[in-house]
Amino acid sequence: MTNSVADELADLELPVERGCPFAPPDAYERLREQAPISKVRLVNGTEAWWVSGHEEARAILADRRFSSDRRKDGFPLYNLDAATLRQLRDQPPLMLGMDGMEHAAARRPVISEFTVKRLAALRPQVQGIVDRFVDDLLATDERPVDLVRALSLPVPSLVICEMLGVPYTDHDFFQSRTAVAVRRGSSPEERMRAFAELRAYLDDLVTRKASEPGDDLFSRQIARQREEGGVDHQALVSLAFLLLTAGHETTANMISLGVLALLSHPEQLALIKADPGKTPMAVEELLRFFAIADGVTARAATEDVEIGGASIKAGEGVIVSGLSASWDPSVFKNPGELDIEREARHHLAFGFGPHQCLGQNLARMELQIVFDTLFRRIPTLRLAAPVDDLPFKTDAIIYGAAELPVTW
Repeated sequence: MTNSVADELADLELPVERGCPFAPPDAYERLREQAPISKVRLVNGTEAWWVSGHEEARAILADRRFSSDRRKDGFPLYNLDAATLRQLRDQPPLMLGMDGMEHAAARRPVISEFTVKRLAALRPQVQGIVDRFVDDLLATDERPVDLVRALSLPVPSLVICEMLGVPYTDHDFFQSRTAVAVRRGSSPEERMRAFAELRAYLDDLVTRKASEPGDDLFSRQIARQREEGGVDHQALVSLAFLLLTAGHETTANMISLGVLALLSHPEQLALIKADPGKTPMAVEELLRFFAIADGVTARAATEDVEIGGASIKAGEGVIVSGLSASWDPSVFKNPGELDIEREARHHLAFGFGPHQCLGQNLARMELQIVFDTLFRRIPTLRLAAPVDDLPFKTDAIIYGAAELPVTW
C-alpha cells in the first residue's frame, strides 16, 4: 500500500458500515486499488488481513492452507465478544467451521437435499407459498405495506420450515433469536441467550424427529444415520442450527434489497417484466451488487502463505470481503451500474471453494419466484418512501433493509 493511502486509512477500522445501500464504502475501493490484500485493524481492535480483490479472494477461499475452524487462535471473529467466543469453542463446530475430511463428511449427506431434482420437486410448493403471501398483500386495504414483514421474512421462513420439518407456528421464535444473534449491537448476554435458546429448541426438534419422523430433511438424515449404525444427535443439532438460521435470514434480506433495487432502477425492472427469462440473470446481478454477507467469509492461516504479494503468517486471520471482490472492475465492468444482462455468476455472494453455500440454488429459486410473481401480479408496485429515508441493518452481520414500505 502506498504511503498516502496508508496514512489516509491509518485510523480506519474494518468492516465499515455501508452509508449507501447501492455502493460499498469508499475505503473498500481504495484498498482494492492499492493493495488487494491489506493488513488492517478490525472494529474490535485486533488485526487481520483484508482481501478485496476478486482474484485474490477466490485463491484464498480455494486454498486449504486457510482454515474455516472458528475455534482456532487468530480466527478473525471481530463481531463476537470474549464470552461468546468461549461459548462457541465449547460447542460442536457447525459445518461452516470444519475443514478437510471432517467438512466433506458432514456436507456429503446433506448435498442430496439440494440437488436440481429435489429443488425442482419443491418449486410448486415454493410458488404456492409466494402466491399465498401475494394474495394477502392484494387483499389488504392498508397502504403502505411493509414488504419486509409482509413477504420478505415469511416466505423463506416458511420454505425452510417446510424443508426441515419445523412447525411454522414457531417461526417467530427462531426469527427473533436469529436477529439478535446476527446484530452487531446485541449485548454479549443477549447474544449468548439467543444462541442457547436456539440450540435448546433445535435439540428438542431433533429428539421429536427421532420418535415422530416425517417427510423432511431431518427425518431423512436420522433414518440414514440409523442405517449406518447410530444417530449423532449433536451433529444433527448443529446442522439444524446452521440450516435454520442461514436458510432464511440471507434470502429474506435479498428479497427486500432486490425489490428495492428493481423499483429504484425501473429500466432494469422493465427488462424482466418484458422477458421473465431474464430473471435468473437479474438474480445473479442483484446478488453481486449487494453481497449482503460481506466480511463473513473469514479464515485463519495454518501455515505461512505467500499470495497476491502478501506474506501471511501461520495463525493470522484473513477476511475476504465478498462485497469488494464482487465490485472488482477487472472482472465486472462498471460495477456500480446495476445491469441485469451482465454475466455476473462469478460473484462471491455465496463464497467460493469447498465452503461455497450449500443452499445457493434454493436461494436462487426463491428469489426468481418472488420477483417474477410479485411484479407480474402487482405491476404498479412502487416505493412509498424515499430511499434515503429507509432504515437499513447497518449494525448486522448480514446487511438488509429493516423496513420497506411499498404501495400500488
